[in-house]
Amino acid sequence: MWQFTSDSVKGMARPNTQERRRSELVEAALKEASTQGLRSLSLTDVAKRAGLTRGALLYYFDDLDALLVEAHRAGTERFCDHRDNVVAGLESPAEKLRAAIDAGLPSGPDDALMRLLYEFDFMAGQSELHDTLVQQMYLRQTATYRAIFEEGNASGAFTISTDLEQATMNMVALEDAYSLHIVAGNRLVTVDMARAAMLAFAEQIGCRTSA
Repeated sequence: MWQFTSDSVKGMARPNTQERRRSELVEAALKEASTQGLRSLSLTDVAKRAGLTRGALLYYFDDLDALLVEAHRAGTERFCDHRDNVVAGLESPAEKLRAAIDAGLPSGPDDALMRLLYEFDFMAGQSELHDTLVQQMYLRQTATYRAIFEEGNASGAFTISTDLEQATMNMVALEDAYSLHIVAGNRLVTVDMARAAMLAFAEQIGCRTSA
């Protein structure tokens, strides 16, 4: 059986093959990290799941942190793109707001992607790239809620009189706080409770959330 090293595979992978393999490694990193957590994750674990040697993996990524940055980016985009696509397919601001809340909360304590995204948040401060990705996710979250609030006010569906930026920040803060409790397994905070609390806050600031 061949044992590839980073030197032995250089020049062998064509550009399209490289991109496909990098995507496969990112997916393997997401799955492995979801299974055992980021703290105990190693390049060997990821390589094994992807069916490669550790040396072969190093052809595509310089080190574990480089791979985790791409996994962080992919997870953030997957979460945010999915929510924005769901919201874009709806018509009324009330429907969009309910959908945004539903898609922003974990499905439950076993929501692997959401749990992993919050693990990535704890890596902020360890590298500039992770800091940037945490900020980018926050900007995507705020952009989603801000757009719904602005559309609701413009159409007359909402009557938000408070500052929209503060309202948006509060929605994201609630989403993050409740989500963290849920994925951490706090049985005192359920998905249904979190959804109800966020809808109640939206109503309090002037959003009509019922159909």
